[in-house]
Amino acid sequence: MDTVTDTKPVAEMVNIRKSFAAVQALKGVDLVLHHGEVLGLVGDNAAGKSSLMKVLSGAYIPDDGEIRIEGNKVHMSDPLDARHLGIEMVYQDLALADNLDITSNVFLGRELVKTHLGPISALDSRHMEREAKRLLDRLKIDIPSVRLLVERLSGGQRQAVAIARATAFNSKVIIMDEPTAALSVASIKLVLDVIRELKVQGASIILISHRIEDIYSVSDRLIVMRQGRKVHDVPVTGTLDEFREEVVAYMIGARDDFSNLEKN
Repeated sequence: MDTVTDTKPVAEMVNIRKSFAAVQALKGVDLVLHHGEVLGLVGDNAAGKSSLMKVLSGAYIPDDGEIRIEGNKVHMSDPLDARHLGIEMVYQDLALADNLDITSNVFLGRELVKTHLGPISALDSRHMEREAKRLLDRLKIDIPSVRLLVERLSGGQRQAVAIARATAFNSKVIIMDEPTAALSVASIKLVLDVIRELKVQGASIILISHRIEDIYSVSDRLIVMRQGRKVHDVPVTGTLDEFREEVVAYMIGARDDFSNLEKN
């Protein structure tokens, strides 16, 4: 993978802790994301990776720790705060409206208004269609028309539309939660190609995935989490077999870079 040369972080999480009743989901986790970097985030079920990303996306408020965006300490009380800071999360269930077309999904909740007639507003449909088409073209997403209903798209195309929506409004950080889960081989390739194109354009991406080969294919760096702690943080190097063996060893606890950290 290409080495990321810009060392200024776009996002930092410092000593993040989060508990749900007696369960400690996050036990003092640090994370750094650089500009133009694809950061892979892996771990077994209940490792804490989704909880950590829900903190970064404003869905959870941490019990302790700091979040910094481009060096500035921020506080988020909900996902809208995160969105205003340029943080977008593409969830595994996509949250797309099947009965609406691609353009309507891209601008859902952010519709462009052309005129106001008293209490009635007229949407600028043509402008939104042009912008949706420009966005798909920029990401090299091959869909014949932005007027297609989402329910008519393949799994890979649906995921691509969800990613396009997340990048449509000058996002600083794009978080993707299992974007290739339950997709066909062709759809997986489409999604990974979109991630590669975003990286070429300088996007900063955090990719959560159980598919180690996908992490290896597109990521610059990898973080492994286990039992609410970060146990490994390294550049993606070596062959796929070597990489997979190393990742699995940290996931199951056979190896641990941070065994001196607090575990309770």
